[in-house]
Order: sequence, then C-alpha cells, then structure tokens
Amino acid sequence: MQQIWIFGYGSLIWNPGFRWGERVIARLVGYQRSFCMHSIHHRGSPEAPGLVLALDAAEGAICDGVAFCVAGADADETLAYLRERELISSAYREAVLPLDLADGRRVDALAYVIDRDHVQYCGDLALEEQASIIAHATGGRGPNAEYLHNTVQHLDALGLEDAPLRWLDARVRSMVGQGS
Repeated sequence: MQQIWIFGYGSLIWNPGFRWGERVIARLVGYQRSFCMHSIHHRGSPEAPGLVLALDAAEGAICDGVAFCVAGADADETLAYLRERELISSAYREAVLPLDLADGRRVDALAYVIDRDHVQYCGDLALEEQASIIAHATGGRGPNAEYLHNTVQHLDALGLEDAPLRWLDARVRSMVGQGS
C-alpha cells in the first residue's frame, strides 16, 4: 500500500495512536469541527451520553487541524487501528477529502465525518447545552471535559484558533470549578 494522509481535528491531534512520518498543519474546506456527536462509549455512556467532535459539512466552513502522513508499510495497521477506534458505533463515515497543507501542498486525506442520519448526531445543540453535557459526562476513556481541555490546549499550542471551543473550554471550567 502507498503512504496515506490522515486528518486530525480533535483527539487525533493530541493522541493519534499510530506511527506517522510527517505532521503538517492543514485546512479542510467545507467542514466545521463541532461537538455534534453524542458519545456513548469513549466520553459518555448510553445512560448519560457525552459529546465528541466530528466534522460536520457546512457551506463556507473551514477546519484547521493536523495532517499526518503514514508510510505505506504502516498504512494497513493504521487503517485497522483507526477503524476500530473511530467506527465503534458507525456514527462517523470514512471519507477521503482534499486538504491544503500549510506548506502549500494539497493532498487527499482520510477523515472521519459525521453521518447526519445517525441517531448520535446532535448538530443543533446550543453552546450552553454542550457545556453542561461536557461538564458532567464520563466514558470509557475518561471525563468529557478532559477531552475538550486537551483539544483546546493542543490547538492553542499549534496556533490554531477555534472560538466556539475556546468558549466551551472556559465555560466548562467555570461549571466544574476550575480556573482557566
């Protein structure tokens, strides 16, 4: 198999879980990073779902994240790992989408986008409602708030701005009694 590119926009940025040879800031046009998926496994439970990020198609939207290049020798193992991790409930669809890399290259990358017809899709939640859910949910991989805080911290470290996530981070911290 040839090398593959993978787009990270949430936890893949700070916890890819696979070997990569190159990591580059990248932009995806036509999608927004959004807490639009109920998490019933990793950051919540069926009884008390949390929220996780997904790529949600939106006219005029952009999502800045990280593109990882995986060598051909590691591609099959990486795909198997990602499918086990990301397709746990079939709420994501695997898609190959064009990315603009910060160094001027354009590549096609594997990305996980939300299936709007899936029962876990919740793209109409107000930010305040999202904050309340995130502040209180916990799943198999830990507290939902930890997922949010890690994502915002790593976006900041990369110089990538996401105003709604920054607002959610501050709001969730205030709800659980943490300072910024």
